[in-house]
Amino acid sequence: MKRIAIDMDEVLADTLAEHLARYNRDHGEAITKAELEGKWLWDIVSIDRHERLEGYLRSEDFFEDLPVIADSQRVLQVMAQTYDIYIATSAMEFPNSFGPKYRWLRRHFPFLDPRHFVFCGEKSIIKADYLIDDQPRHFRTFAGRGILFTAPHNMGVSGYTRVDDWAQVERLFLVEGGPR
Repeated sequence: MKRIAIDMDEVLADTLAEHLARYNRDHGEAITKAELEGKWLWDIVSIDRHERLEGYLRSEDFFEDLPVIADSQRVLQVMAQTYDIYIATSAMEFPNSFGPKYRWLRRHFPFLDPRHFVFCGEKSIIKADYLIDDQPRHFRTFAGRGILFTAPHNMGVSGYTRVDDWAQVERLFLVEGGPR
């Protein structure tokens, strides 16, 4: 069975929505995802607020109740019948995220084997045929094939197979049998 590693943040969980909600609430702003096309939130927020942005990520509850990316649950449940699915998520930079991320995954993806949850800092250690991720930097050292999941910050990135949503993931892996 082919093995697929899947990132959590911005692929399964809408981390950016939570980040924007907290920032907009605390600063009386109304920044939208559309304004971030080709940029990170850090790029458009004044430098004196960067510490606050990072503080959100370090808080105990940030990763606990993130919105689920549309169709990810349905598609992954079907994919898990054909592929060996692993979740590879960064957790070392924000150690408080480990418990909330684990609970989030168990709550929203109960059909996945929790022994296949990999909390890491560097994704080059993952041995898989494919890695679906929103950050192309992880593909540089990954031995398998990188599949770029569209997010506002990676809109200008090219050179990888790109999927815009879980319907495209479903088509790519379940209809077409995987990237060629």
